Amino acid sequence: MSKSTTCSVSSFAIHIILLASIPFSVSQSSESDPLKDGSGDLVDQICKKTPFYDLCSSILHSNPLSPKADLKGMALVMVNNILANATDTLSYIEGLIKHTPDRELEQALAFCAESYIPVVKYILPQAADAINQGRFGFASYCISDAVKEVSSCDKKFSGSSSSSTQSPLGDRNDIVQKLVDVASAIIKLLVKS
Repeated sequence: MSKSTTCSVSSFAIHIILLASIPFSVSQSSESDPLKDGSGDLVDQICKKTPFYDLCSSILHSNPLSPKADLKGMALVMVNNILANATDTLSYIEGLIKHTPDRELEQALAFCAESYIPVVKYILPQAADAINQGRFGFASYCISDAVKEVSSCDKKFSGSSSSSTQSPLGDRNDIVQKLVDVASAIIKLLVKS
């Protein structure tokens, strides 16, 4: 009889231990997952953690892949959106260079083109590859590098000796900068997860 009592006590003790550990493991997993806030829309959960919620939400909700995507997929959507915008901005810069009679403006635009070329050809494609490979730290580094390139273009105009050389790229650089900030926030969530 003592042997069966020991078995039922051991079984009872194991059940108590298991039941006591369930709430702990649930609360622990919600703390380690940066997206567990109780709401149902993953896009909204992600975008609330970025500096430009409306921009993030607009882009991710307009992409047909986003509702089915996970955090990694949404980071890729953002990086691809930045790439599309940066490519468009580079084409715009090249068009302005061809048609400007202002030598100082032409030089500033050429500098900006030289800043955008590596962003379009190397930096953002490397960021996308790194996300696909799960190398989120390197993807974050690439995004930071893209920010530096866009900022250097902005500074070329703000540091111009002539006040007549206003940046025709202000709005374009601003949107690329905001997109990069959103992507950076999403990639930081990936690094934490």
